[in-house]
Amino acid sequence: MDIILGLLAIFVVLVIAYFMSNDRKNVNFIGIGVMLLAQVLTTWFMFKTTIGSSIINGISAVFNKLIEFGTAGVSFVVGGLMVEDGESVFFFNVLLLIIFFSTLLSVLTYLRILPVLIRYLGGFISKITGLPKVESFNAVNSIFFGQSEALLAVKSQFHYLNNNRLYIVSASAMGSVSASIIGAYMQMLPPQYVLVALPLNMFSSLIVASIIAPVEVDKKDDQIDIKNVTNSKSVFEAMGNGALDGGKIALIVAAMLIAFIASLELVNWIIQAIFGGTTIQQILGYVLAPIGILMGISPSEVIQAGGIMGTKIVTNEFVAMLELQPLVDVFSVKTVGIVSVFLTSFANFSSIGIIAGTVQGIDNEKGVAVSRFGLKLLVGATLGSILSATMAGLFL
Repeated sequence: MDIILGLLAIFVVLVIAYFMSNDRKNVNFIGIGVMLLAQVLTTWFMFKTTIGSSIINGISAVFNKLIEFGTAGVSFVVGGLMVEDGESVFFFNVLLLIIFFSTLLSVLTYLRILPVLIRYLGGFISKITGLPKVESFNAVNSIFFGQSEALLAVKSQFHYLNNNRLYIVSASAMGSVSASIIGAYMQMLPPQYVLVALPLNMFSSLIVASIIAPVEVDKKDDQIDIKNVTNSKSVFEAMGNGALDGGKIALIVAAMLIAFIASLELVNWIIQAIFGGTTIQQILGYVLAPIGILMGISPSEVIQAGGIMGTKIVTNEFVAMLELQPLVDVFSVKTVGIVSVFLTSFANFSSIGIIAGTVQGIDNEKGVAVSRFGLKLLVGATLGSILSATMAGLFL
């Protein structure tokens, strides 16, 4: 029964995306089918095979070791303020780790390791799906870098992007996460679900966006340039730039958490004053309950789980992860996996402004276009999150 409900949820996502499509006649159904198959094989391999489990455990071990290295740096600076219970010093125990991961990404980019890897992975995806190289490159790039950085990496191609291509590029940026904050996510959620979400979200973003905004591109308008991916002139400059960027991200996330959590408390106080014990999370839980049940969440957990997913959409993923964290040992394994994968993306209202602002900084006219389809972008990215979470639920 769970499999039937999951397949129905996937069908519902695809149908909604189809009715939102700008050009239903030119939807690349073959490419979409290939990407759905890739999702099935990826999830099956990572969850149901010994080799896949070993790979996940190996990657988790690498990240845990990197977290140890990052914690050593943080301890040196604020060691006297840190305690074992991370909740009371979330900024120190979790957010400051972003600085170390951002530094690593900057160095790997300077050494041309990441750009070459991303280019070839993007080229492979373009070949098997029929999608343009720029969109495929950007989808892979969005796994490693944040929304703004991913879009800046393809800025030289922006003059070739019509509104449909711009939608796909923006959707990939919103539907993914940055590798620099994966370590922070893994401090709050089971690592295996965070890691599985990365490839699933990449394909989900492309699947939904390709239905909503189909594209056909001439080869001359579809070239990738990785020569100028960094401004650093040495490894040490790359380290410094990465550290500064990571510090900015940590402060931005901290500021957003303060604002969103405080605002959430204010909204709940107002709602409770009017309606009694009701909270915004409960309201969102009831709204998302139908799709939550189709995704595979237990009916006894769907209201609470739906509230967490809704919180992520209206605030951000960190706020929602903090709500899920104490429930990881309370919810069933399947619910934890589904909700964790759903939360591992940037699909929320604040991302509309981030992406529109970034694009406007590159090309003012295209920035206006992104603002116009901003809500459609959020709906598409949310559908992608539902698709990824449902796919994970099928194998849990």
